[in-house]
Amino acid sequence: MGMSAWPLIYLARHGETAWTVTGQHTGRTDLTLTARGEENARRLGERLGSVLFEAVLVSPLRRAIRTCELAGYAAAAMIDHDLVEWDYGAYEGSTGAEIRRARPEWEIFRDGCPDGESVAEVMKRADRVVERLSVLDGNALIFSHSHFLRLLTARWLGLEAGAARCFFLGTAALSILGHERGPHDAVIRLWNDCAHVGEVG
Repeated sequence: MGMSAWPLIYLARHGETAWTVTGQHTGRTDLTLTARGEENARRLGERLGSVLFEAVLVSPLRRAIRTCELAGYAAAAMIDHDLVEWDYGAYEGSTGAEIRRARPEWEIFRDGCPDGESVAEVMKRADRVVERLSVLDGNALIFSHSHFLRLLTARWLGLEAGAARCFFLGTAALSILGHERGPHDAVIRLWNDCAHVGEVG
């Protein structure tokens, strides 16, 4: 995957669940993986190969923990509660189409979720993670969720939350954040790599 003089941050979205198939917003509902999700998590582990990590961090939700286990990193992993998915509140379990029938202009990275988390609240979590990652001397591997990882990426790059809408992530996708020339030169080095799974999405 290429070498870098600066630590790399590997982002792994969890594998497929029943609700990712149906397009339902899955925040704190603690679903497990489908059979295909489990297989793709194993393939993600194969894709990571022999990369060494100083830190392996995982969301406390089962779909992320199981992806971490099947990828082969359970022994090294530490639960990080800041990596949990967005709390969708009243929109939990709803599809984007259902939400936009009531609110046609709704955009999560601008509007947040009623009875759930605001954009500012999720940004605070993401900024705490960025701060912890910035002091590592070695590579880190993070198992988390689509909307949170997209916002985390925006904050890594020093962008406002709204930029996260541009970063699509498939299930079991692998992405890498890093730097080009130095610690104040944050970049995306790889994004939404799904070559190890059967199909994108």
